[in-house]
Amino acid sequence: MREYLLTLCVTVAVTYLLTGPVRKFAIAAGAMPEIRARDVHREPTPRLGGIAMFGGLCAGLLVADHLRNLNGVFELSNEPRALLSGAALIWLVGVLDDKFELDALIKLGAQMISAGVMVMQGLTILWIPVPGIGTVPLTQWQGNLLTVALVVITINAVNFVDGLDGLAAGMVCIAAAALFLYAYRIWFGYGIESAAPATLFAAILMGMCLGFLPHNMHPARIFMGDSGSMLIGLVLAASAISLTGQVDPDALALFAGGERNATHAMLPAYIPLILPLTVIAIPMADLVLAIVRRTWKGQSPFAADRGHLHHRLLELGHSHSRAVMIMYFWSGLIAFGTVAYSVHSATMWIVLAIVALSAVGLILLLLPRFTPRAPRWAEGLVPPRYRHAERAAEAAAEAAAQDVSGAEPERPVAAGVSGVNGATAVGPRSRFPDRRKAESTR
Repeated sequence: MREYLLTLCVTVAVTYLLTGPVRKFAIAAGAMPEIRARDVHREPTPRLGGIAMFGGLCAGLLVADHLRNLNGVFELSNEPRALLSGAALIWLVGVLDDKFELDALIKLGAQMISAGVMVMQGLTILWIPVPGIGTVPLTQWQGNLLTVALVVITINAVNFVDGLDGLAAGMVCIAAAALFLYAYRIWFGYGIESAAPATLFAAILMGMCLGFLPHNMHPARIFMGDSGSMLIGLVLAASAISLTGQVDPDALALFAGGERNATHAMLPAYIPLILPLTVIAIPMADLVLAIVRRTWKGQSPFAADRGHLHHRLLELGHSHSRAVMIMYFWSGLIAFGTVAYSVHSATMWIVLAIVALSAVGLILLLLPRFTPRAPRWAEGLVPPRYRHAERAAEAAAEAAAQDVSGAEPERPVAAGVSGVNGATAVGPRSRFPDRRKAESTR
């Protein structure tokens, strides 16, 4: 576990430190598209955050290759090289798209080619467990076709959900954490070494997302763009496929009896193997709904619109941050609930806890205008919008007094630039429009 934590920390640090220079590079390169009708941000924001995330991926793999216990993953398996090859290709296409806006069909073809590159190097699904039948081996073309389909679907699911600040990175981080816990249990709990690559991939993916999130939380200073969303989608798909394709389900059969009985008894443990995409159930549901909605209207399935789940939350009245937190909540509930049920399927309290948390989530959805207030002793540690009304007014009055007295120099802000809440930020010069004229008449 210590080596996984070291790999995670190195990936977080490299991604975090690279994001600042990448932001400056994106601004200099002009990778700041104009505001589109479906966008929810009000100011042009640089993209290309995927460059920093790819740097974190390379750093994580490099560190793991030099660690004693993780070095065996690279010696006994070709999956890390397959992942790096596919990730490099999809990342390069994403960088070009962030700058030049490539056609959707070109990106789809690049996704399929990236998946094919990984398949050619051995990262593919070999078998699937089927309830009532047992382990069903797949032919080569069946496994390859299923692998490519899962990679393409996962990439587009993550890409579709990347519509709010910090949403895609946070949801993928939650999914990677759940997948890491399950793969780590398979690896060290059952001693199945073929689960080691999936465990490593999940740890690195968590580091990529955690290192990028501080720069991407609302209000975001940089977007990951397609170079980041397609990259983390591919890494997530590779982690799940590695666990599904390389771990023999028969090795998990702990109950006596035939293969069919063992499959029935261990069905909860097969859930992440049969349906690896359950860890991103929310993005997957959003993808399916988007395709149905656009096809019903006679549009292309790749035509962008404002009908995603996060857009609906904003229309209900939720704030930007609250909408993101609600999506986090449901993703974590589904991902960790699935993993917990696969471990202790006979325990009723897990089901009851999931039902109770689902009820809490529904209540949060029905209270879009409810603003939580921090305790009075903690009001100095939270933003003004979470303080009580009188304390918030006092803080605003103190800030205004300091501004007038000149106790603190005011940070210059260009006039007419929209702020986070849609208000117009006014700089020092805009507050005195006739300053030059007054100075000339003195």
